[in-house]
Amino acid sequence: MNQETLLNQTKAKRRPNWFKFDARAYTMIGALLSIWVLFSLLHDRFLSPTNISNLFLQMSVTSILAIGMVLVIVAGQIDLSVGSLVGLTGGIAAILNVWYEWNLIPVIIATLGIGAAIGFIQGWIIAYRAVPAFIVTLGGMLIFRGVLFGTTGSVTIAPLTPSVKAIGQSYVGDMIGWIFGIAALAVAGYLVMRKRAARAKFGFDVEPFAVSVLRLGVIGALVIGFVYLMNSYKGIPVPFVMVIVLALIFTFISKNTTFGRQIFAIGGNAEAARLSGINIKRRILLVFVLCNTLAAIAALVLTARLNAATMSAGQNYELDAIAACVIGGTSLMGGTGSIVGAIIGALVMASLDNGMSLMNLESFWQYIVKGGILILAVYVDIYTRQRKKA
Repeated sequence: MNQETLLNQTKAKRRPNWFKFDARAYTMIGALLSIWVLFSLLHDRFLSPTNISNLFLQMSVTSILAIGMVLVIVAGQIDLSVGSLVGLTGGIAAILNVWYEWNLIPVIIATLGIGAAIGFIQGWIIAYRAVPAFIVTLGGMLIFRGVLFGTTGSVTIAPLTPSVKAIGQSYVGDMIGWIFGIAALAVAGYLVMRKRAARAKFGFDVEPFAVSVLRLGVIGALVIGFVYLMNSYKGIPVPFVMVIVLALIFTFISKNTTFGRQIFAIGGNAEAARLSGINIKRRILLVFVLCNTLAAIAALVLTARLNAATMSAGQNYELDAIAACVIGGTSLMGGTGSIVGAIIGALVMASLDNGMSLMNLESFWQYIVKGGILILAVYVDIYTRQRKKA
């Protein structure tokens, strides 16, 4: 191979890639857009401000659960108990507020503390006693549902005080919504430019400036459209604001902290992670504490939105959270996944639920469709992994 050939190959490698194709990301976004277009054609109320606001309210609980579930699955584990944990901690919050007349702050502290304590116990059994997570959390699912029935006497607990109810039913005002939108645009612009500067600093290829500007333009249009649509009804729902804040926090943790990188390393190759000096047991324990604490937050949101604690609260939510993660690109094999992908996956699941409910489809069809989407997502995951190995 002569010098001219090497030079040409180097130039080809450094040529700007204007149409870099991320199959998983584009498939997920394409599926979401297809679902929205389909249901908007089948029902004229699907894209109305009222329904879109309800859609983001519906997805909030699943999204919060999915954020924690991403960490668990990326670490190569699974948690089947979060649905029952939502029911149990939501029931405890309602008991403290309705029966014992506790105020908002003590209720929040007690509920989150119970969630973290349960996560610590489950995580300790899994990490330090080497009991498979599938068995521990499956047992936890049954135990938590049983404790809920026992502590509440299998009765619905309601109504909550206005301060607690506001967690799940209030909206931010128009002006605050626009401030959030402007802040989101500023953060997006900073992150895009920071990424360009970091790649250029270490000698990696940088996308053309026009592509970065186009990307920011699309993000800006989505943010402005979202805020305008929400303000056309009552404003941005507070539970969705909580989702955004939690997503930003845990995206930072997963991408920019040593703990986050170690979680991905453990899920990718546990033996290599152990040999590199990572304390796997402690990291697994912390992952379950975080996941179950997030489940307690989801319980507060769900109980407040329903203005009651019911015996069926949280039922099958663990399956929705796992499905949202898988649809959003998290691999069940561990080592791969993202918080943003899980949020989009939760939006896909909520859009299916919302659209099929508007169409008055029988419940069995809703189960069939959601199950089919989940199988398709797993198939895409396995297919893309096989292509990378080939």
